[in-house]
Amino acid sequence: MKKRLLLAGKYQRREGSLDEVRTQRTITMSIGTAAYQRAASIAMRAQDRRKTRAQREGSEDVMYARTKYKVALLGSHLPRHCGIATFTSDLHDALQAECSEIEPFVIAVNDTGRRYVYHDQVRLEIFEGEIASYRRAADFLNANSVDVLCLQHEYGIYGGKSGAHVLALLRELRMPIVTTLHTILAEPTASQRFVMDELTQLSERMVVMSQHGAALLRRVHQVPESKIDLIPHGIDSVPLGDGSKDSLGLEGQSVILTFGLLSPDKGIEYMIDALPAILARFPNTVYIVLGATHPHVKEFDGETYRLMLENRAKRLGVESQVRFHNQFVSRGELREFLSAADIYVTPYLKPEQITSGTLAYALGSGKAVISTPYWYAEELLADGRGLLVPWRDSVAIAKHVIELLANESDRHAMQRRAAAYMKEMAWPTVARQYVQSFEQAAQGHKVPLSNPFHEWTIGSQPAELAELRSVSSSFDE
Repeated sequence: MKKRLLLAGKYQRREGSLDEVRTQRTITMSIGTAAYQRAASIAMRAQDRRKTRAQREGSEDVMYARTKYKVALLGSHLPRHCGIATFTSDLHDALQAECSEIEPFVIAVNDTGRRYVYHDQVRLEIFEGEIASYRRAADFLNANSVDVLCLQHEYGIYGGKSGAHVLALLRELRMPIVTTLHTILAEPTASQRFVMDELTQLSERMVVMSQHGAALLRRVHQVPESKIDLIPHGIDSVPLGDGSKDSLGLEGQSVILTFGLLSPDKGIEYMIDALPAILARFPNTVYIVLGATHPHVKEFDGETYRLMLENRAKRLGVESQVRFHNQFVSRGELREFLSAADIYVTPYLKPEQITSGTLAYALGSGKAVISTPYWYAEELLADGRGLLVPWRDSVAIAKHVIELLANESDRHAMQRRAAAYMKEMAWPTVARQYVQSFEQAAQGHKVPLSNPFHEWTIGSQPAELAELRSVSSSFDE
């Protein structure tokens, strides 16, 4: 059987860089899974010898006295359309730009039935529902001398019941795991509790993005406070002001913005219901709904939710003042819309939401924000940084929008408070906090005595061994 095995002459040296990986020769040969496993085992034994030598020589550097160390980020990744894909991409870029001691790369999780053309930083792909691909990824990480795995966790992006497939990967790893939690539930199902409880046991550090998330982790899953790192959601720098209004054809108009992947739990209909009262007072107001329908929503329900919103706007007679941009926008395009917005609204319907990249980006760009009181919004908008409205209350939304548009000085004061608070959430600062978490994880980590490779019978062998992506397959600009 033909198998592809990527070799680096000698297995990659601990002191080497990812550039060595990118220049590896691709050799096609007849080779069985057992040979692949033996080769990876040699690399792992060499890794252990290097660690022992560093310890014997009195090095206190748990990264084995090297100038750089490798961090693998596991999660979805752009161009996949989801919030975690954007977060993983941004975190990788921030680590690479701001932390010279880090060599980050990505293992990307593909949703069922989809493949993506990735940039070079994606070195391996996992297929959501194929548990063998998770185990091959564990072999890959162990064999390639990775120092830390940073897992992006959300139940829905991994295969198995409540995302349990990812545990098959994590159980086999020899390096410390730092897990970033994008969802923590107050009342998890039995399967969700099982996955989260084991995840907290396998991870050296648990990263949360809000105080509420940390409290839930302690209360629901009994995670000790000493194991939890509170690191805010990173944000890009967006210039204040309305300089983009002219370029977007919005000159002379008050702009209300909601952005993100569209789904029924976003509550956008309540913002549309508020428009007649707002337009009666400020007729030159436009509401922009920026973002494509979430791929999973579109797969099962098509554009039902968007069509409902459009029909609602027509029925209320405000269709000319509501603009739907049905596309997944780039960072540059998002910056333009944020710069043009006067007010940002998140009328979401799920109280238990513990993080929101869209809210963080809007607040960080200095926008006046009106939101329903989901957990993350309560925390970020405290102390006059934004306004909270009751659930499903279009009258309250209209009242606060009118007040902000009528009182420019109050709106600008709110924007300044928000911008000042969010400075600590800039990606360079967040990246350095992640490095501190990685270092702390490495200091407390004990390498398992044995992590045997999974054995496959001839009949159950995968069609392909895990491939290390080479430069020739990189994203075509």
